[in-house]
Amino acid sequence: MTRRFGGLVAVNDVSFDVREGEIFGLIGPNGAGKTTLFNLMTGLTPPSSGTLSYRGQTVTGLAPHRIAALGMSRTFQNIRLFRGLSALENVKVAQHARTRAGLWRGVFGMARAEEAQVERRAWELLDLVGLADRAGEEAGNFSYGDQRRLEIARALATEPRVLLLDEPAAGMNTSEKGGLSAFIREVRGQFDLTVLVIEHHVPLVMGLCDRVAVLNFGELIAIGDPASVQRDPRVIEAYLGGE
Repeated sequence: MTRRFGGLVAVNDVSFDVREGEIFGLIGPNGAGKTTLFNLMTGLTPPSSGTLSYRGQTVTGLAPHRIAALGMSRTFQNIRLFRGLSALENVKVAQHARTRAGLWRGVFGMARAEEAQVERRAWELLDLVGLADRAGEEAGNFSYGDQRRLEIARALATEPRVLLLDEPAAGMNTSEKGGLSAFIREVRGQFDLTVLVIEHHVPLVMGLCDRVAVLNFGELIAIGDPASVQRDPRVIEAYLGGE
């Protein structure tokens, strides 16, 4: 796909596939086009040209909520929680795409079983990310690292098949980063997910991902297993630096 903003080509004819069940890393310098590519994949930004295919279905141009309903969910580089809502409410509202009760079922009290299920699921996800004891607190009061974890719980609430994490380690301390890789692997296995990760912390990416793609100035300059990507001269020059 390609995305132009006036004279700027943010993503320039980038093409690759992501295999079911893998953890796929996307790295590159600031301004390389990584988040723009996530926005293209999740419907927030339409491509200038090109096609997005998901599980054999062309989904180019679909609205974000329709892509989420198909099974693609994401977190954001700039956290987008509902800061005035509690942690529990943030996770509950994300399940809207999977609920079936409409207006009339709600009016006549027929949605109570589904509401109870939504609440139970939200508690389970908060427990998974270690925030169940703070379920009633407003999201805006959480530390940066805890907001990141809450955003992951909210993304999981949509029951995705593909989980896209935009800089999940941002704002985390060294100890938190150390546990993030194990957590992502656990989530991948428990929910049978395919995971895409944008991350600047290179050691985390190289130790976590099955394959890694590297963007530079909107172009794909390398893709492969972590070891081969680290040895690629173009990647060393553009991103990893010299000896």
